[in-house]
Amino acid sequence: MRIVIAGGHGQIALRLERVLSARGDEVAGIIRRAEQGDDLRAAGAEPVLLDLESASVEEVAAHLQGADAAVFAAGAGPGSGAARKDTVDRGAAVLFADAAVRARVRRFVVVSSMGADPAHQGDDVFDVYLRAKGEADAYVTRQEALDWTILRPGALTDEAGTGLVRLEAHTGRGSIPRDDVATILAELVDTPATAGLTLELISGSTPVSVAVKSVAGN
Repeated sequence: MRIVIAGGHGQIALRLERVLSARGDEVAGIIRRAEQGDDLRAAGAEPVLLDLESASVEEVAAHLQGADAAVFAAGAGPGSGAARKDTVDRGAAVLFADAAVRARVRRFVVVSSMGADPAHQGDDVFDVYLRAKGEADAYVTRQEALDWTILRPGALTDEAGTGLVRLEAHTGRGSIPRDDVATILAELVDTPATAGLTLELISGSTPVSVAVKSVAGN
């Protein structure tokens, strides 16, 4: 498969690139800064220099041509203010979805956040973030030309992955290593029967492949 990842230099994205390239997929990661390219190459991915805050739908779609799947893993990051939550966490996700539709890439996986909700209340930066992610998710789910799956991990950690997870429509609060998020994403990309599902993810007792198969087609 050829898979294009938005936010290609993110912590989850770099892990996902390693997983996908190791299994033989062709992976491209969209990055904002040229100096990030070496990290992507080391992960087995082709760097694509493009700023999703200023690019047009046509420019993004050109890089999605011929892809089998697209993964939105971009984010403004914990140090950013409310304005960039809107331009990246919402705006870039909408742009990437529109570009996937334009390029006729049906398989579309979103890395969202537990608690994402377009109706979330509050004015703190994290409130704005959850609202932006919720608005982006809602937009993606309205795209009939996309076979979308939305993944909402719990609190992210840098602990080594265990390969044991809980993946359900509603899991309740919990944490999850970024390693395991990447492994789940790789399985989701490869499992179109999970299209149309919004799934929460935390650490648990079920092996990744079993967890994905158990929700597929539900």
